[in-house]
Amino acid sequence: MTRNQRGSSTPLVLAFTAIVLLLVAVVVDASAAYLARQRLDALADGAALQGADVGAQGEDAYDGGLATGDLAISRPEAEAAVRAYLRDSGAAADHPGIRATVRVDGDRLVVELVAPVDLPLRLPGAPDNPTVRAVGSAVVDPEVG
Repeated sequence: MTRNQRGSSTPLVLAFTAIVLLLVAVVVDASAAYLARQRLDALADGAALQGADVGAQGEDAYDGGLATGDLAISRPEAEAAVRAYLRDSGAAADHPGIRATVRVDGDRLVVELVAPVDLPLRLPGAPDNPTVRAVGSAVVDPEVG
């Protein structure tokens, strides 16, 4: 008895095509999110450096003269410097909806940026409003240089 080996390969080809398209979409979206986070990382680092530099130049830092060790960072001045840096760098145009949090942790200025990311492709089950987050920090040390 011989079996009929005939059949359609169309369902198999369609299934593999769907899997390949899904993988391409995942790679494209993951790449877009990664690149957005890299840009946000650079912004956070630059903002932290600017904020620490300007924040350490305030009256609070120099009232007692320069002591050894790290300089104290004035939070209000550092926060104003971070906001100015983000404004001057065009962060709002590059990352619409960006939010910045500035805090002083002892002798360290920490800048956290959160921004929505516009993914090129919509995947089933993906969040409706994905965001990326970056943290930058800086310490002002007068002895380095």
